[in-house]
Amino acid sequence: MATGFGERVEEHRRELHVHCYRMLGSFDEAEDLVQETFLRAWRGRDSLRGESELRAWLYRIATNACLDHLRAHPRRPQPRAVPVVADAGVEPPAAKAVPWLQPYPDELLDLADVVIERETIELAFLVAIQHLPPRQRAVLILRDVLGWSAQETAESLELTVAAVKSALQRARPTVKEVLPARRLEWSAEPTAEERSVLRRYIEAVEHADPSLLGKVLRDDVWQSMPPQPIWLLGRESFVAAWTPAMVGPEAWGDWRLLATRANRQPAAAAYLRRPGESGFTPSWLAVLRVEDGLITQITTYGDEYVPAFGLPASL
Repeated sequence: MATGFGERVEEHRRELHVHCYRMLGSFDEAEDLVQETFLRAWRGRDSLRGESELRAWLYRIATNACLDHLRAHPRRPQPRAVPVVADAGVEPPAAKAVPWLQPYPDELLDLADVVIERETIELAFLVAIQHLPPRQRAVLILRDVLGWSAQETAESLELTVAAVKSALQRARPTVKEVLPARRLEWSAEPTAEERSVLRRYIEAVEHADPSLLGKVLRDDVWQSMPPQPIWLLGRESFVAAWTPAMVGPEAWGDWRLLATRANRQPAAAAYLRRPGESGFTPSWLAVLRVEDGLITQITTYGDEYVPAFGLPASL
């Protein structure tokens, strides 16, 4: 890219990455689509009508690049398999499984040029909008997240205003049906309560203590482990899977957890020191959803995401 144009476009990299992440649900694919956006922008730079339109122009390019990607690589949320363990009488979540969903480090969200509100980046919202067909998803993001008018959205997606309004009318009920019922009550910023819950969760895991863990989980807590079709449902089942015999020093080794944040939610990166080893190495990353002082959902990812959070490679 020419220096001047390239520098102006580069200023929007992080917010475009967040936009592509919302569209795709994948942190890694979002990076690829930002690069594709910049390439298309360079090729079509003569179509930019004015500097004041640069940001909206880039969003249009990024949105259509994501739509092209989704057409070439179609995917849909899948019905959840039977949970590994489940408490009797506990209702499963309404959302289907989204195995490609990846976490987004808050540290990188803070580098974006726009305010990234929790309700537009949390994992529950990302899961919900993945239930939408790609074009409906694009309309909902442009209208309800970015605040574009129906006319601006129609021009961006080469649709009529009537088609945009229709798509939004279909999209909103689907998202509402999948989202947790009390989702709008969640705090936009980390609260003292969330920090306290995270500390108690870390203590329970480090001590492999099921009694401590049970005190920080809600009765209907559930855990998913994308991309694996493994999940747990219910506090009793979850605690049973965390006995010392299952995860304690003799079974696995010693645990150390570091507090972090992902998708504007409390999170913890777990490090494991196996028997006979001298140091701790990354094992998994857990993103928590907290309501009324208890954990209601845990989304657990593999150790491959730890570097993106700027955490140490070993302890």
